[in-house]
Amino acid sequence: MQVINEVKPIDTINVTPMLDLAYVLLVVFILMTTASVQGLTITLPKPSNKPSAEKHELKIVQVMPDGGVLLNGVGVSLPELEQQLQQAKSLDAQMSVAIKGDARTQYASVVAVIDLCNKLQVNMGLVTAKIGT
Repeated sequence: MQVINEVKPIDTINVTPMLDLAYVLLVVFILMTTASVQGLTITLPKPSNKPSAEKHELKIVQVMPDGGVLLNGVGVSLPELEQQLQQAKSLDAQMSVAIKGDARTQYASVVAVIDLCNKLQVNMGLVTAKIGT
């Protein structure tokens, strides 16, 4: 007796392995995307609701577009500025300096004032304007 196996053409495709591969690729894509989006976690300081009873001196240093420096509206040179800030710090160790640099000022002029404040170990802040003003 002779058995004849007929070979029938396959008319359907098994898509299960292809779907498994698609799901694996989707999971890998989701994991890689969320891993790259995460940033640094920092703990921000919380503001105190207590008003400060201490009043410390505030000096305003303006750097003009031509590189000139004004201390509380009076023109000074960098050595004069250093001397006056040292005197003010000797009177009030917690004094602060607000630095206003004109937008047209060369960056080096503002950096020179910042370096001077760092050298004297004076509290300082940079004054900026709101966008659109």
